Amino acid sequence: MLYQKGLILLSAICLMCIQAKGQEGNNVIIQQDSLITLLQNFRAANEINPTTARLISLGSKPVDKAKATRVKRKGFRVQIYAGSNRSEAYAIQARFRNQHSDIDTYISYSEPNYRVKVGDFRSRAQANEFMRTIRSQYKNVFIFQEDIWVWE
Repeated sequence: MLYQKGLILLSAICLMCIQAKGQEGNNVIIQQDSLITLLQNFRAANEINPTTARLISLGSKPVDKAKATRVKRKGFRVQIYAGSNRSEAYAIQARFRNQHSDIDTYISYSEPNYRVKVGDFRSRAQANEFMRTIRSQYKNVFIFQEDIWVWE
């Protein structure tokens, strides 16, 4: 019995040595797509200065809204209200629209709560910056990732 265990252990050691010897001299070549570097630089620029994120683009031109169409993309919205009071949700939406008429607002209802979300932010950095500016005006402010409307 002891002889069999020793033989199995010796065989396992020999197999590991043979496998390690077979891996010597193999070089791994990593080829990185140039778009990865471009996207990393784009994201780093947005994290450093999110206010200019709209100006930094991946080669796209400014959008002429008269000729463009709105499409859905993955993005971020800032929630400024969540509660069961419908009239309060609409009041908060109206107050927000008076303060920020250039930013879209959205109300959704999922029983029993109404949610008011604002903005169509393409990056989390933009949403974070906006959230910091309105945090003192609204109680519970959170960022959610969801489909947003963008002009193309």
